[in-house]
Amino acid sequence: MILVNTDYITGKNFEMLGLVKGSTIQSKHAGKDIMQSFKTIVGGELKAYTEMMNEARAIATKRMVAEAEALGADAIVNVRYASSAIMQGAAEVMAYGTAVKFV
Repeated sequence: MILVNTDYITGKNFEMLGLVKGSTIQSKHAGKDIMQSFKTIVGGELKAYTEMMNEARAIATKRMVAEAEALGADAIVNVRYASSAIMQGAAEVMAYGTAVKFV
């Protein structure tokens, strides 16, 4: 499966199959959440949250690809990511794009 954030793939002609998306809501357990709140006092990267968001993006992407494969797609163009806070320490990540089939 080819994933691109452009509306074209050089050298390929394709037909659009439709919008595909994948999402997940992730959180860290309370212990890590408390430790990360202490980190905000001194500053620096909140590594537990960085890991959480990387994992969430990977899951959302995998679900988007699965939806595209179910449509018989060869690629997904215009791939985008969105995130939003659901509650303290939890975030939703959504991956979406347009599934296409090469002609």
